[in-house]
Amino acid sequence: MRLPWLKQLKNSAQHPEISPKLLRMNADIDWVRELCLSFPNAKEQVTWGADLTFRISGKIFAVAVLEPANVWLSFKCSAENFAELTERAGIIPAPYMARAQWVALESKDALPKEELAALLRESYGLVFAKLPKKAQQALLQVKRRKARPVSRKAHNRKTRKRD
Repeated sequence: MRLPWLKQLKNSAQHPEISPKLLRMNADIDWVRELCLSFPNAKEQVTWGADLTFRISGKIFAVAVLEPANVWLSFKCSAENFAELTERAGIIPAPYMARAQWVALESKDALPKEELAALLRESYGLVFAKLPKKAQQALLQVKRRKARPVSRKAHNRKTRKRD
């Protein structure tokens, strides 16, 4: 699988060399990347030097760290989940974002993949819900247009032929 974020990072003047530890992280980051980009209208962007951010309408719902650091993934969660998750080993309040109910995973083993997938989906939903209503409607319109490839004329022709 091609890793555009890795290529972008390699080409960066700040990061001419990729550490061996980063190369071992690829499988986990690729899984998170594939999941986050499967959400409707989700986009990715490398920001702050070496962080892969996942966004909906410009608002971040998850951040994967691409260089060795104290945490490897951060995301928004509900107040209830924030309290419960931060009591677990390997999960801390996200630096600078804890007041906004973000958590950070210190290791890839902190959560099972199924639970992490559900939490990332929740993060996406929480950020989407905070978008202005106009932005939400515009994103839903795009989704509806993509989901209905058959034109009304073609649909009417098909139903007339059946009669």
